[in-house]
Amino acid sequence: MPQQTLNQARLNVFESGTGPETLVLLHGLLFSQRMFDAQADALGSRFRCVRMDFRGQGESEVTRSGYDLDTLAEDVIALIESLDGAPVHLLGFSMGGMVAQRVALKRHDLLRSLALMNTSAERERWTKRPRFALLNLAARLLGLEKVAPRILPLLFSDRFITDPECRDERRRWLAMVTANDRIGASRAVRGVVSRKSILDRISEIELPTLVVTADRDRATSPQRAMNIHRRIDGSRLVTIEGSGHMTVAEKPDEVTRVLEDFYASLA
Repeated sequence: MPQQTLNQARLNVFESGTGPETLVLLHGLLFSQRMFDAQADALGSRFRCVRMDFRGQGESEVTRSGYDLDTLAEDVIALIESLDGAPVHLLGFSMGGMVAQRVALKRHDLLRSLALMNTSAERERWTKRPRFALLNLAARLLGLEKVAPRILPLLFSDRFITDPECRDERRRWLAMVTANDRIGASRAVRGVVSRKSILDRISEIELPTLVVTADRDRATSPQRAMNIHRRIDGSRLVTIEGSGHMTVAEKPDEVTRVLEDFYASLA
């Protein structure tokens, strides 16, 4: 599927799989739709898997504006409406999960289920904002190649960072970060860091919901996943052990198994 103009932005959309139902997967900040390669391959016999690069990231257009999470949610709504497959299953990782929650609140009629991975419904902590602002400025001025190694502790567990056997995987995932346009990445970071809390509205979501967290996640604490789980009636909470924030990199098989179990339970 080529680039599509959705909500006045040219967005890269990729489709795979042959299943009868549609699964839309939303990537995390500074990555791209490629972060779900393993999951899309594993779920392709069950779902038509549709992935999109958010504006300013991956291969999508670097727009001048529209990086706030509400606008990104409108981008996703436009994508779902264009697919002729609603209601769809919606999965969001980190930033993608923040957007997915807003889609569920705006247009629950478009969704069949919701999977929220390593994400939050709350605003960014004030204590973290100066660090993000400094890293963002450095990335904008010096390039993502200079900054990417400094975000390793936020994204990965100590084991994944130090284990020589993980070296090639670390390089592969950091290459996904550095492939982004520095201006687009900077605007995307500001959109996430400046978000408002929607925690007080989460109880309005009435969809089968999976909430996934990781016990060593330093970017989005497991407590934030618990805060979502407690507010969405009937939601399922799963903790992936021994992983940092990037569970799809550190524990891809376990992530896939958790998703397969969740979707099997819906059937």
